[in-house]
Amino acid sequence: MSDTPFGFGLPPEEPENGDEGKKKDPAGGGQGSGGNPFGANPFGFGGLPGMGGPGGADNPFAAMFGSMNPNDLGAAFQQLGQMLSHSGGPVNWDMAKQIARQVVAQGTADGTKDASVGPAEKSAVEEAVRLADLWLDQVTSLPSGAGTAVAWSRAEWVEATLPAWQQLVDPVAERVGTAMGDVLPQEMQAMAGPLIGMMRSMGGAMFGQQIGQAVGALAGEVVGSTDVGLPLGPAGRAALLPLNIETFGKDLGVPSDEVRLYLALREAAHQRLFAHVPWLQAHLFGAVEGYARGIKVDTSKLEEAVGQLDPTHPEQLQEALQQGMFQPEDTPEQKAALARLETALALVEGWVDAVVHEAAKSRLTSADALRETLRRRRASGGPAEQTFATLIGLELRPRRLRDAARLWASLTDARGVDGRDGLWEHPDMLPTATDLDDPDGFVHREHLDFSELDKMLGEAARGEAPEDEDGKE
Repeated sequence: MSDTPFGFGLPPEEPENGDEGKKKDPAGGGQGSGGNPFGANPFGFGGLPGMGGPGGADNPFAAMFGSMNPNDLGAAFQQLGQMLSHSGGPVNWDMAKQIARQVVAQGTADGTKDASVGPAEKSAVEEAVRLADLWLDQVTSLPSGAGTAVAWSRAEWVEATLPAWQQLVDPVAERVGTAMGDVLPQEMQAMAGPLIGMMRSMGGAMFGQQIGQAVGALAGEVVGSTDVGLPLGPAGRAALLPLNIETFGKDLGVPSDEVRLYLALREAAHQRLFAHVPWLQAHLFGAVEGYARGIKVDTSKLEEAVGQLDPTHPEQLQEALQQGMFQPEDTPEQKAALARLETALALVEGWVDAVVHEAAKSRLTSADALRETLRRRRASGGPAEQTFATLIGLELRPRRLRDAARLWASLTDARGVDGRDGLWEHPDMLPTATDLDDPDGFVHREHLDFSELDKMLGEAARGEAPEDEDGKE
């Protein structure tokens, strides 16, 4: 996550061919001082005609208004008005998308620029996912969950995953928006309605800026739609990013087709889980939301930031949003939500790790090396952890990935593929965090058969009398 102060400039116009090519920049430059893509002026006016002329540094108002024609001045105020008039929710998602697209257009630190995906790359991804599904058919009882296979550019990944980010981030952003209104004394809130509205609009814009920066940076690193262990893309669509896969495998010494196929196996395995375990997505997103509900906002820091807020330096409030404002409540409910999320992520990632290894170990010579590389990438946090830690104070790290993978492998040996995958039928059948401490005990323990319980609940819902052991009511 960049430490760059938020600017409020709209992104430059992008070319039609993905994000490849030069961006139109009337100022003749790309980034401003300090690496800020929006220029030194946090409101993003620096690129407008008349800015930065003689005397502008000493007199910002002369620089802003002195040589502007009415059209330029109108555009500047329209831009500021869009930021302050946002009323569509706790996050300005239009701004988030614009900023993310601009970050993508700038390219990654290694100089790689985004580009539209060509026909050959699309064909290679489709073939890799098709072959991956054939291999997975032999190692899991869950059928294919990928109705289609797509190859995305980074910009396309941003567009496709923003709805999921909205679902994940809005709960905590709502808490911050409420806190921004609560920093004023009760007797002043009725009198300060417009001010509170402006503060919440500014908060929504700041969140939009921050999320846009995060998602844009993440788009430069992810290799598919399920890298973070959550289904970020549309259901039933296995997606890979050829450009990022090329970058990921560049220094591994592994043939590119093996890297692509191994990552296709992981993407296709995730898709099977999320498609055929109907409660799983709600369980994961609900755990994130439950954790967010237990986050408290440090209103003392918010009050300090608001009290010192200079309208020409909104980055002061942004810095407060980034630096220690979010503190998780130290309550049993919050600890339970965090444990539930960490365990669920570990089980998902562990199952994918075990199943993919079983499918690849006898077919890909580099399977072991690729497995270890991806394990370390997930265990060290990676881009997903950084994104969530900054946005909502939450780390999406499957801390017990190796433990979970060993447990799933042991279950395969003891119960077979059907017995292992059958545990996904009901959340209460899955291993717990305690079970990860004692995998052998869990593997050999008898589990309840929830099919009879579900049958009884269904009969009760329909008003039917349950049958006795002889089939009589």
